[in-house]
Amino acid sequence: MPGPVIQAPAVSAREAEVLTLLGEHLSNAEIAARLFISVRTAESHVSSLLRKLGLPDRRALARHAAELARTEEPRPAPALPAPLTAFVGRARERGELAEAVASHRLVTVTGPGGVGKTRLALAVAADVAGDFPDGVWFVDLVPVTEPGRVGAAVAAAVGVGEQRGRGIDDAVPAALADRRALLVLDNCEQVRDGVAPFLERLLTACPRLRVLVTSRVRLTVPFERVFPVPPLSRAGGDNSEAVALFLDRAAAAGRLPGPEVGEGAVAVCERLGGMALAIELAAARCSTLGLDGLVAGLSDQLRILAGGPRANDRHRSVRAVLDWSHDLLEPPDQALLRRVAVFVAPFTADAAAGIAGFAPLDPDGVADGLGRLAEHSLLAVTPSVTGTRYQALETIRQYGMERLAGAGELTDVRSRHLSWCLAGADALAGAGGADRRVRFDALAEDMRAALAWAAEQPERRADAHRLALSLAGLAFTRNLLGEAQQRLEQAARLADADDTDADACAAAVALRHAAAVAGCRGLGDDMFRLHRAAAEAARRAGDATGAGRDLATAATVAYRFSSLFTRVPSAEEAAALLTEARELAGDAPAAEAAVALAEAAVVADAFGAVQGDTDNTARETIGFAERAVELARRAGDPVAESAALDALSGAQSWAGDPFAAAAAARRRIDVLTSAPPFPAGPYEPTPFPTGSHRPMPFPAGSHRPTSFPVGARELVDTPAGTHELVDALAMAAGTALGVGALPEARRWGGRLAGHPLLAEAGHHATSWLLVADALTGDAGEVLAGSVRLLDAWERSGRGRSFALGPAAASVAMIHGLRGDHDARRTWLAIVDEAGTGPENRWGYGAVFDATVLLHQGDADAALERVAPEPEQVWKWVCWIWLHWYAALRAEAAVLAGHPDARDRITSARIVTAGNPVASAQVDRAEALLDGDLPRRLAVAAAFEAAGCRYQAARTLVLAGGEHAAAGEAALAGLGLAPGAAR
Repeated sequence: MPGPVIQAPAVSAREAEVLTLLGEHLSNAEIAARLFISVRTAESHVSSLLRKLGLPDRRALARHAAELARTEEPRPAPALPAPLTAFVGRARERGELAEAVASHRLVTVTGPGGVGKTRLALAVAADVAGDFPDGVWFVDLVPVTEPGRVGAAVAAAVGVGEQRGRGIDDAVPAALADRRALLVLDNCEQVRDGVAPFLERLLTACPRLRVLVTSRVRLTVPFERVFPVPPLSRAGGDNSEAVALFLDRAAAAGRLPGPEVGEGAVAVCERLGGMALAIELAAARCSTLGLDGLVAGLSDQLRILAGGPRANDRHRSVRAVLDWSHDLLEPPDQALLRRVAVFVAPFTADAAAGIAGFAPLDPDGVADGLGRLAEHSLLAVTPSVTGTRYQALETIRQYGMERLAGAGELTDVRSRHLSWCLAGADALAGAGGADRRVRFDALAEDMRAALAWAAEQPERRADAHRLALSLAGLAFTRNLLGEAQQRLEQAARLADADDTDADACAAAVALRHAAAVAGCRGLGDDMFRLHRAAAEAARRAGDATGAGRDLATAATVAYRFSSLFTRVPSAEEAAALLTEARELAGDAPAAEAAVALAEAAVVADAFGAVQGDTDNTARETIGFAERAVELARRAGDPVAESAALDALSGAQSWAGDPFAAAAAARRRIDVLTSAPPFPAGPYEPTPFPTGSHRPMPFPAGSHRPTSFPVGARELVDTPAGTHELVDALAMAAGTALGVGALPEARRWGGRLAGHPLLAEAGHHATSWLLVADALTGDAGEVLAGSVRLLDAWERSGRGRSFALGPAAASVAMIHGLRGDHDARRTWLAIVDEAGTGPENRWGYGAVFDATVLLHQGDADAALERVAPEPEQVWKWVCWIWLHWYAALRAEAAVLAGHPDARDRITSARIVTAGNPVASAQVDRAEALLDGDLPRRLAVAAAFEAAGCRYQAARTLVLAGGEHAAAGEAALAGLGLAPGAAR
């Protein structure tokens, strides 16, 4: 029953900081990075806030934070860049664009480069921010060189992390689905092919979202309202908007025009067609040339405009002023302007010196040159946590790139930029520290741009391959798993382009890493596809043994991770792969181990796959798995050995030996974290957990991604090792529960919950910890953890999973033990949606439901819930639920007065022997049957020693008399209702 109403505890200072960041819709990982705390600590603060404030979920918490910001203090500024100069004029356009944003889902601000699209969009976004309580975000797409990365850029700006089992393009719509927010996308023209389909999906999924786009051309998508931006008005002479902008910028440059300049300023602005960028560039020269010099210079420069259409005039006016501004520079500054145009993100003076500092430039003079370019408004200067940075407006940057090509320096400067990116990637890979993430983010877009260029240059393909691998490793450690997989697949294509054996070998290695990353992402279809692609690459390299290993691994994946597929490979398809793998693999130890593991998976169904036979109880499964373990150990591959131990754990569970299953699961963690180092040399660690690929050398001259270390002590930092360890922690926690080792289950579950890989997948991270806490009886921990579970599950798209069903059912059980029937019904509905039917009906669902029914005193219903004998539902109870199921059947039989109660106790005692919790429950059943009070009290102590405080308290209630009062008090201390004595 619900507890008494109490006053909400005060929110701590740190919790207040977290609450503020929640109001900005940051993810837990983003909050952790902002406050320099762990993700787990951030999650704890979120859970605490939900309890203290009595709110149901994270979205409600974010809205509460926004309300506090509006009522208690000034509203936080939207996430918009702060221009360094004032916005001048455009009162009419500003109002009309604000009305358009209020009335239309998608507004595209169009116009030529330099007309002022970005500044107008930023001003309007700031004006209307108060109408969007769930956030205003700005995304600059200038650094985005690949259409497929538009979604990733939006996710980074909004603070959406990757979700297990789905791509980032799916995670963003899910996160913004119910938000009333404004998204500003700037400079969309160069990735229009990526922006258009992304926004069409986003707007369809997010009915309360508004999008404001700037682009030189319209997107041509549904919902779009096009808003052309005209040049600044010249109406009114020296009182016009154009003249006001000119005078403002001229004053900022050090020139204080007097009343006599009005006519000349009007003439300049008229000649420039009211183009904002051209006016600003001209005004920046006013202090040195004077108004007369400006008029004379521009008159000569713009004479080509006579007689042309006005639309063309506007384009040409900006180009003419850029030419004029460029020609006024000294040759070294001209060289610097065109060379720094290669940067797509803000850059430092040191970076510019490294790339642009060659003849006729002196590297030591680059910093001064940057200052002069900034004085002439050709570069913007912005401070950052990593030092002063410079950046050119996109129009100026594109102009610089044209000049770079015209000077014949494009290839040279691009190559220097590529080398700089490679050096930066190497430095990042070997670095640590709290600022590593910030340093990666500062370099990442330039690395991506350099990679895009190098990939198109045949003579730079080796460097492109190297950079793709490095970027993959850095993205992986940054938890950008989607990009890590993308870059590894790109590296494979680059390596395979020359069609040599060595290149095909390198492609196979990259594809195996990509498959491992896909495993970390929970994408079974991609794992399967990539291992088959690796097999094809190995064939082209003449490596039949490697191809056989890859095919065997693909067959294993089909069974081991069958629940992660959208299209589950059939048993016949997997068997065909296994047959082919046997023919190719040969007798190398690693190959034999891979084939042996595939046989354990496909032939004996050691993993209990979706496509497996539910009647398969083959005892020889253990023999298959033991052979795979031994062969993997001989091959010296700890990841393969862990995968084989997973098969052994499953086989022993199906054989009815949960203790052996738990021991094998624990051995996996030991193997992964304490294996000896790999042999010295240019080797890669095993790329995928279920395979047994021996480390394969890269071809001569290639580059191993330093973020994928080769020492086995660091094995868990590789994609394969990470995937395997996360799976091992989950299995160790689950199998520990199966044998009643509750403290051990909580320990492994806690490590899983805090793993960085699952920072944005709280439903998977907390699943086993929730079950352990529920069986312990700790209602407070379960209710707190259920918030993270539910929020993450909803943000991930409310998918099904074998792991989520037990977790949700355990939360439902706790609500049932608390007497909160409405909450229990809510969570049972979640079980139906998040879990899978047979497992719920016959496995964990039966265990948790029977526990609640017994607590409520309905022994007959509990007896019915666990009516089938374990042999009838073996596949659903023989993994971790067998002991719990058998003990509950015995106790339900006693409390319901079943005539076979004594026989059930006897059989359950045999099954649960060695399980401290389940065997204590069987002892309690017998004590109840015999009316043995002293034994009941001894059982209570046994439960307490096993860490199962709920059953200890309930035993006292069942003991009756004065003991019942102590038991009820203990249950209340756990946050549970007293229940019924019988």
